[in-house]
Amino acid sequence: MAAEELARAGASVIVAEAKPSVGRKFLMAGKSGLNLSRDQPPESFLANFREAAEPLRPMLSEFGPQHVQDWARSLDQAVFTGSTGRIFPVAMKASPLLRAWIRRLDGLGVSVKTRWRWVGTDGAEMQFQTPQGPVSVQPKATVLALGGASWARLGSDGSWGPVLAEHGVELAPFQGANVGLRLTWSHHMHRHFGAPVKGVLLRAGTEQSRGEFVIARHGLEGGGIYAISRAIREGAELTLDLLPDWTEDAVAKRLATGRGKTTLTNHLRKSLRLDPPQIALALEFGRPLKDGVALAPTLKSLAIPITGPYALDTAISTAGGLRWQSLDAGLMLRAMPGVFAAGEMLDWEAPTGGYLMTACLATGRWAGRAAARYVKM
Repeated sequence: MAAEELARAGASVIVAEAKPSVGRKFLMAGKSGLNLSRDQPPESFLANFREAAEPLRPMLSEFGPQHVQDWARSLDQAVFTGSTGRIFPVAMKASPLLRAWIRRLDGLGVSVKTRWRWVGTDGAEMQFQTPQGPVSVQPKATVLALGGASWARLGSDGSWGPVLAEHGVELAPFQGANVGLRLTWSHHMHRHFGAPVKGVLLRAGTEQSRGEFVIARHGLEGGGIYAISRAIREGAELTLDLLPDWTEDAVAKRLATGRGKTTLTNHLRKSLRLDPPQIALALEFGRPLKDGVALAPTLKSLAIPITGPYALDTAISTAGGLRWQSLDAGLMLRAMPGVFAAGEMLDWEAPTGGYLMTACLATGRWAGRAAARYVKM
């Protein structure tokens, strides 16, 4: 986005890409359908960025969900809005959009240098390690879009943090956002690995989620978990309501009939219509399970003993990065005139569902336009 804005403003632009090809994280996002944005009123959309909402407001006002759709269409990619408001390309993958985008950049004269890893600065020079050895470039302006600190194999390893800190740039520590939660399972749970859990309400502090999640080898993963992972990170405990559409009294009434010789598993399945993954979670974390009406509170508030988040590198996104006070209104680093930053480098986070992609596009566009103005000064 930054390169396109600079090129359209008449600048000569180099995209320095550390990997052998561009857009690897973009392509990875497309494996699950490439959720580009979310069709919501502006204030509702913005609220998902919480404390970063105000600094992001001007950028998302100029490039929000409707603008993302127009941008995709300008690259000949039709889009549609799903039942939950999520916006996707009709192709449901990233590669056609990325190919069209690269062709457009090529037409604007943008030069792409792959396997160029930025390693720092020497005065006004930007230094890179390349297959041909060290290379230095002295640009009039630089936009850094180096990612957060997750999915290092796709290029964002956070190694830029100490480099910028040496220049006096203020950084917030990286933390996992939209991240799975670790659990220690008994061997009884192994046969449920990979099973989706639906129709459950997750609670963590003041946060709630009705999203689906998955029982995984190392814990719990998926959209429902990611939605409350920040609250867990901040110290909240996780509980599950296995029957969120039932009152506790209604659950107790069903359990009051007694189960006779029926096993507890079959009793829960028949009387409450719980499915095998839900029953497995109740048996795993509710033991010793009480019988009859005394079981109702456990099923309505099942405590899950989280041992911590998954490793930072496995997080969908990261919190932390460049503090807003270290940037001016154009996303230029105050300690490094002529150097701008965009995307997950900045200290913001949001849930999955199109917010991450939109903010990355919007901040890239904003930084590119500000850099173009700087070049012309």
